[in-house]
Amino acid sequence: MFNREEAIIVENLTKIYKLYENPLDRVREAISFSRKKYHKEHYALDNISFKVSKGETVGVLGLNGSGKSTLLKIISGVLKPSKGKVSVNGKVSSILELGAGFNPEYTGIENIYLNGSLLGLTKKQIESNLDKIIKFADIGDFINYPVKLYSSGMYARLAFSVAINVDPDILVVDEALSVGDMYFQEKSFTKMKEFRRKNKTIFFVSHSISSVRNFCDRAIWLEKGKVKMDGQADVVCSEYQNYINSQKSRYLSVQRLNSNFLNKIYIKNVKTDKFLYTLDDDIYINIELEFNEYIKDYGIGVIIYDEQGNIVTLYNTVRDDIYFDKPIKSFCLKIPQNDFVKGTYYGSVIISDELSMFPYDRQDYVLEFQVENKKNKNGIPLAEGKFRSKHLWIY
Repeated sequence: MFNREEAIIVENLTKIYKLYENPLDRVREAISFSRKKYHKEHYALDNISFKVSKGETVGVLGLNGSGKSTLLKIISGVLKPSKGKVSVNGKVSSILELGAGFNPEYTGIENIYLNGSLLGLTKKQIESNLDKIIKFADIGDFINYPVKLYSSGMYARLAFSVAINVDPDILVVDEALSVGDMYFQEKSFTKMKEFRRKNKTIFFVSHSISSVRNFCDRAIWLEKGKVKMDGQADVVCSEYQNYINSQKSRYLSVQRLNSNFLNKIYIKNVKTDKFLYTLDDDIYINIELEFNEYIKDYGIGVIIYDEQGNIVTLYNTVRDDIYFDKPIKSFCLKIPQNDFVKGTYYGSVIISDELSMFPYDRQDYVLEFQVENKKNKNGIPLAEGKFRSKHLWIY
């Protein structure tokens, strides 16, 4: 039974896929008088339950194969569950993997009508939204060509445009947005922010931890078909990031700056004031930007890694509640009296929108610097471990 404030209810949901080693095994199983099983069962989702309130923005995290896309397909009505049930209160519009709901032989316009009818719209309702769908998709004359000729970016543009412009109560978004170009991602996320301000429900799958952390109220972490964690977005994202870091072992090297000069904002130069520092030295990281358009809704982030690729710390204007009212081309991040222990460190720089939803430009491992320890009067290092914390003895 629905509470008026609930948009989605997932109850004991299980999805099982039958895996056959040989295509003929399907036939053998179907005609077997002994009902012998020739398949193995794979649990894409294993007895999960949760509720989503109206107006809530929920992000779903998890490695490939964790069940994220399967969950979204069941909520959207594309797949049926093996066990359990999903109840949806309101009109659902979904953007799943590329091509879902499209007939490749139909033109873009014909597919708009097809998708609209699948969403329960009448022909008159579709026609009233047609111009704004075409305008938002912005694929030019290709709107009159069969979608089998489209690039993956064109597919994504058209799918998102249809889904967002039919005024749904619940928007379900898979990773399809990641295939679009930077301009498409910017426009899409801007539209999603507008959608959120209207207190609509958004169910959002992304591999971008920062997007989920900054855009969503709540996050669900799936692992091997089960809910590993469900709670406040920043808390879940922090735990998931720690898990990701523990699973990978990267050895870093400084990369050459390779900016995209066609981006609306791009990183022109990044450098530190020197290479070798001592504990307690001030560190200055100078960042130069270039603007191809007048943009003031942006943020700057710097991530510092150790030699194993673990995140040591990060600095971000969005996190620091710093917002700009004009394009600024030159920035200096000062790290006063640094607390880094002895070692080599690397840095990445990201320019994003004001919620860190999508990057205008990102340059990974473009910084490298070293820190030497400082010793006391008896020759003992002042800091050991992973990080030195400023402190004061009171007595």
